[in-house]
Parts: sequence; structure tokens; C-alpha cells
Amino acid sequence: MTGDTVDARPFGDEVSPALSCDPRKRALFAADTYFLESVEQLGAMTADVDGFLHRHAALLLKPDAVVSRQIPATVEWLAANGLRIVAAERTRLTRTTVRSLWYYQWNLATPQRRRLADLFMDSCDAVVLVVRPQTDEAGAVPASVVVTERKGPTDPLARVPGQLRYAIGRYSFLLNLVHTPDEPADVARELGIHFDTAARERLYADALSGEDRSGRALELAEQLHAEVPQRDLTFEPAAERLKQAVLEAEESMPPGAVRDELRAARLTAWSPEGYQRLLEAVWRAGLPLDTWDVVIVGTHVLPMKRKGLAPVLDGVSVSDWQLHMARLTAGQPASR
Repeated sequence: MTGDTVDARPFGDEVSPALSCDPRKRALFAADTYFLESVEQLGAMTADVDGFLHRHAALLLKPDAVVSRQIPATVEWLAANGLRIVAAERTRLTRTTVRSLWYYQWNLATPQRRRLADLFMDSCDAVVLVVRPQTDEAGAVPASVVVTERKGPTDPLARVPGQLRYAIGRYSFLLNLVHTPDEPADVARELGIHFDTAARERLYADALSGEDRSGRALELAEQLHAEVPQRDLTFEPAAERLKQAVLEAEESMPPGAVRDELRAARLTAWSPEGYQRLLEAVWRAGLPLDTWDVVIVGTHVLPMKRKGLAPVLDGVSVSDWQLHMARLTAGQPASR
């Protein structure tokens, strides 16, 4: 803007409605560097960018999937559900990566959720899988939309048999082991976040070849299992270990307000409110406790979602896409 004159030029080229059924997302992604770099690179490797992104989905197996040893079970689930792994690479979920991946939804995260995420997301490498259906169906909903629905919801109590998150572990809201991009546009954007140009070229080249890379995924799992100890992500053992560690810290402290606060909080740690009080006291005292025990307990007792707010961009469903595709076929405006 110069003075009172508004620059009417667009912020980017129009994003294809084949990549998202949300017009707001298409407008935002037109100026999103991660999306643009990824799509531009893919366009140099295939003339069918929309088709590639329509046929492929991505799965991010987070550090909680690594330490709980659920990557092999995920590979089995994908095969049983008619999905072929066509690319697999390691990635690191740094603080910046986490905020980039969930940039359009992270406004809902509480300070406690952000702190817990920072504690475990960068604890070890994660694995990204690119998958596609074994058979292509004419007029099918994008693979990313289907896989996201079959993955199951964030809430562990809402998951049902047959869903991936039900099969590999129903631990907590935050320890949900696997993330999937919602739509074709999100697949491109998230691959743009995870990988630099060289790594992304290898990933796209593997996916374009269409060969089964499940062996590669299992090889990466074996590498990570050799590097990272296995952990039990259930609440009760972690809660007991946490209280014992706090007790030992108290015994090594001189008398004083910090010790008194920790002791008082530990003695009330039998309800969600009590455990929340204990974690807050631990953080104020700066105790260097086991990361996973803190995260496991914290994800059960601390608030995860700010109430009364909407995400900048929300998820989409199979039915949303069916309606979107019907509108495109009928020549109607591409919007929900």
C-alpha cells in the first residue's frame, strides 16, 4: 500500500482447485513458500502435478511412534489397507519445523501443549512415508483425504477399530504417533517443510517410480530403534516414575520454599489437577526430569486446546471432497 492506494495485484498464482476444496487455503498457499517450492520442483519432474498429488498421501511417524516401536505395525497396516509405500525418508522435527507444519492450526495450542511438543518432537528423528493406493480408481477422492480419515481422530476415545491410530496406540491427545496432511495441497507443502531440495528430489523420484519401498521404511525403523531406547507410553508407570524422581530431588535439596512446594505438589498428585500442580512445580523448580515421563503425564493432565477459537485452516472430510468434485464436474464454483 502506498498512501491510500491499495495494490490490487495477487500475492501468487492461482492454486488449482484439484489440490484443495477450501478456497481460503488455495488463497493462502498461493503465497506459501513451502508449498510453492515443493510444487515448482515437482513440476520440473512431472507434467502431471495435480494427478501426482491427488494419487499420493504422506504419513509422518513422529518420535512417539519411534520409541513405542510402531513403525513396523504401521507398514503392516498400510499394506493391509491397500496402500503401497513408494518413498521413505528420515526427518527432524525441530521447533521451527513443528511450527511450520501446524502453522495454520497452532493458534489453538495452549502454552502447555507447545512446551510438551517441544520436549519430545526433537528427541529423535522421525520418518516420512509417501504412499499411494495399490489401484487407481477413476473419480476417486484424493489419497491424502482418504488416508487422513482412515488414520483416525486426535481424541483417543473417539478412535474405532480399523483406524491406524486405534491399531498402533491410543495413548493421549498429543501422543498420537502419526500425522497426515489433509489434502493434496498439504502433501506438497509438508514435503516442502520436511526436506531440502536434494532430499525432496530423491523422495519425488522414488514416488514417481512407483516401486514398493516398504523395505526402506523398515530399514529406517531398524536404524532408529538402534539409536533410541524403547519407551512405554502408558500413563500409570510414567506417573509413578515422575513422583519417585521428584521425591529423590526433594531429598537432595536443602530446606526451603522450592522443596516445600515440590513436596506439597507431589502429595496431591493423584488427580489430573494434582498432577498438573506437580508439573507446574517441577517446571518452576527447573528439575531435569525424564523427558518422556513429563510428556506422558503432561499430555493426560494439561490443557491441550484453547477454547472458543477456530483454526486458521480446518480439516476436510471425504464428503467435503465428494461435493467439491461434483461441483467441478458440473462446472460450478470450486468452493465448499
